[in-house]
Order: sequence, then structure tokens, then C-alpha cells
Amino acid sequence: MSVKLDGNIFVTGTNRGIGLELVKQLAEKTGVKSHIYACCREPEGTGAEALRQLATQYPGKITIIKLDTSDEDSISAAVHTVSERISDAGLNLLINNAAINKPPIPAALADTGKKDMMDVYETNVAGPFLLTKMFLPLLQRAAEKDSSGEGDKMSCRRSAIINISTLISSMEKCPETFPMAQMYPYRTSKAALNMLTRCQAEDFKSHNILVTAIHPGWVRTAMGGEQAPMTTEDSVLSMLSVMPSLSNKDSGMLLDFEGNRIPW
Repeated sequence: MSVKLDGNIFVTGTNRGIGLELVKQLAEKTGVKSHIYACCREPEGTGAEALRQLATQYPGKITIIKLDTSDEDSISAAVHTVSERISDAGLNLLINNAAINKPPIPAALADTGKKDMMDVYETNVAGPFLLTKMFLPLLQRAAEKDSSGEGDKMSCRRSAIINISTLISSMEKCPETFPMAQMYPYRTSKAALNMLTRCQAEDFKSHNILVTAIHPGWVRTAMGGEQAPMTTEDSVLSMLSVMPSLSNKDSGMLLDFEGNRIPW
């Protein structure tokens, strides 16, 4: 499979799970002109060892950026660092992958407090909101650089925001997914992320910036658990097969890892 993505790519939550696999496959499959900014809270910590190994394996293609998506100052510093590096080139693809779940699954109502709700919302919604807001000038710059012919068509190769969401954010699907895990903070935060996706899609369409939410599947990660049917490799392979095909019709939508629309 050839992933037709290129340019400057910024990915959050990359020290493990889906984020780490995104960096790995993007490094393997994107063009020589691509550069990946891989973000995590503690780049020098033991939890980021696999990410550091990837950066060593692909010298000059991966830059590790310190980022805590729950901290506005950290977000501002990361955006400033990347802005200085990419200058006039612009940012082609922002993947908001970082997310937390509190309290531990099943996160039943009786176990969930106000702090859980606020902490999860801060990371899963406010973080992507601030990142996108601060990166907007660079996303606009990338969109403007490709403004001829097919350039009027939205795409992940040109200028796009991908918000990693979930099937369990769907209100219509809630009756069938709720028994598996109640997860009040996580579900409601991802439903809010979907609305953020929808709002930004409307706001940014005049700039030809694509904004789409994608459900990666039920994946075998620290959050997904060992019983999950999908590996991170298969999930990311599927998502990276879908992303290059996204266009105007997909902006503001919630899709699954195969590109099918999920009802709100």
C-alpha cells in the first residue's frame, strides 16, 4: 500500500498505542518531502523509548516535540517550536490523537466524579481546540500554497485536521454500545470532539481546510484492553488507507477506519 500523504504532519499522543503506530507507518510510507512532528508529554522519559528509537531509525524525518494537551502553555510552546521549523511551508496535516479516559473502565456513574469529567474534557476537547486554533495560520498557509487546479479540493495532502474519535461517541449507537462500558467522561468528551469537528469544518471551509473525525476501531491498547479485536498496526493501516481519499464531502463527518459514515 502506498500512502499518498506528504508535507508537514503533526501527531499528538505518540509515545504508545495508536499514536506510536501512526508515526511508524507515516515514517515508512510517506514521501521524502514529508516530516513528522511526534508529540508526547515526556520525550525523555522511559515511556517514550520506542518513539525515540523510531526517530533514530528515520533520521531527519521525525522530530519529537514535548506536548501536554491539557496545558495551554505547553501547547503554545509546541506550536511556536514547530512554526519556527516549518516557516513558510505550512502545516499539511494535524492529527489530534492524544486522549485520556478516567476513571478506569467501565467508568460507571457511581465511580465518576466531577474532576474525572473535567480532566477528560480538558485533554480530549480543549486540547484539540487550542491546538487547531493556534495552528490555523500554518494550516491556512499550506492550503494557500496548493491553490491551482485540483488544489481547490480539500485533502489530507493539502491541509487537514483529523480528530481521532470513537464509535461510542455516537448518540444513535449509544443503546447498543453502552452495555460494554459506560465511560461517561470519555463518551461525552468524544461527542463534544465531534461537534468541534463539525464547527471547525464549517468555519474553515472557506480556507479549503478539511476537518474530519475518525473512529480507529476497537484497538488493543492500554485503553482498549487485551480483548479488543484490532491491533494498532491494522487500525493505523486502515486509517492511513482512508485519509488520502478524504475530500470536501467528508469534511465535518464522523467516519470509521474503513471510511464509512457513523451517525451522530
